[in-house]
Amino acid sequence: MKLNYKIPKYLKDAYNKELGLYEVALAKSDFTNAWYHLERSHIIGQSYPIQHTYSHWLMLKFGLMQKNTKEVFGQIIRLIVGGWKSFINHVPIGNTGGANVPPLKRMPIPNDIKNLFNSK
Repeated sequence: MKLNYKIPKYLKDAYNKELGLYEVALAKSDFTNAWYHLERSHIIGQSYPIQHTYSHWLMLKFGLMQKNTKEVFGQIIRLIVGGWKSFINHVPIGNTGGANVPPLKRMPIPNDIKNLFNSK
């Protein structure tokens, strides 16, 4: 069994870029784009416990900000189980991480992220 504990630099850079774009959109109250970048950060980081958990933490905070009860409860559940599933490499690839999708559903990966994954 492969254990994931450290994200490779090239993925960490892409993950951090998405988080930066999330912060910019959030500062502009562009909530649609902010959420979009959180979902992308989740896709990039979901195989690594720290990044996966942090994406869900930000999604929880976003749900609280938006007063979205479904999102808040969905993120609490994901925070409880998401990190350890990353550690043992058992995540649904491509899942965007929001409470609007089943937590175990595999989803198509955006082409640019797919290219990033295939670059190393």
